[in-house]
This record gives sequence, structure tokens and C-alpha cells, in this order.
Amino acid sequence: MLFRVPRSEGGRASFPHPGHRTERQTVIRYVNAEDILPPSLVEEIRRYYPIGMLYIPRRAERLPWGQLSGSREELVRRNERIREDYHAGADVDSLARDYCLSPDSIRKIVKK
Repeated sequence: MLFRVPRSEGGRASFPHPGHRTERQTVIRYVNAEDILPPSLVEEIRRYYPIGMLYIPRRAERLPWGQLSGSREELVRRNERIREDYHAGADVDSLARDYCLSPDSIRKIVKK
């Protein structure tokens, strides 16, 4: 959630843009801090961030790397194919060329 921190010298500032869509199509709402927070808290925020927009992320558990995009599953499948090819007789150097990885990376994958 984004808060617009109004200027201290009077007038209520508002941000004209109703929202912003990111790559994941998440809508970010812009809210005037004076509309939802107690005046004492707005003043405390102004001490740290006098003017501008302040982003406050929602409290959520972090997903493991690659889970949302599917990258982790893709790498697991790739590594399984590398192991299958290796056990079928392919050598490390040819696997490195075929999968655009270093021979050391292929050895680490095959070792598991």
C-alpha cells in the first residue's frame, strides 16, 4: 500500500493516479495518510520521511525462490534430463555444450 505523506505547511495533497498495475497485475492503492492514520502517527512519519510517497508492503510469507514463476520446477526437470542423458552414456563435455553449462556445473548436477 502506498501512502501519500502530505506537506506539513497546509493543504491536503492527493495523488491523482488511481492505481498502478505491475507485471503480476497487482493493483497498488494510493491512500492519503491523513485519511486513515491518526495525526500523531502522520507527524511521526514526517519526521523520518518529510514529503513524498511511502510504500508499505503487505505482510505475507515469502515464497521460495522460483515457485511463483515456475523457474524452480523448470530447473528440476532440466537437471533430471541431464542425469538421464549422463546415465545413457553422454559425456560431461557434450552435456555442458548441449545445456550451455560449465562442465563443473554438469558434474555437480550428476553427483546428486
